[in-house]
Amino acid sequence: MIFTLISAIAQAWLKTGATALGAHPTLLGILYDYPLILGLSLYGVGTVLMVLALRHGELSVLWPVISLSYVWVTVIAVVWFHEPMNVPKVAGVAVIIFGVAILGRGAHK
Repeated sequence: MIFTLISAIAQAWLKTGATALGAHPTLLGILYDYPLILGLSLYGVGTVLMVLALRHGELSVLWPVISLSYVWVTVIAVVWFHEPMNVPKVAGVAVIIFGVAILGRGAHK
């Protein structure tokens, strides 16, 4: 589950870096865009964690858990980027959490 939080933070850094690139990004600009590099690095860390989780967990449970990153991204978008929260977003987050909870209860322990 920590993978989902790392993934969401990585996405926020990717957005921050992408925004900093401006209208005409160059390869050199991308290479020196530290928020972008940080976001990509966090994705790498998250991937390693996911591989470790897949060694011991059920794919049918772990893969849907990744959808929790949407929940974290929504929270981060509201807090970090001051994006508005509305009823459809709250409903979507609730459906994701409810769905993951149901799948988790069906896992073999």
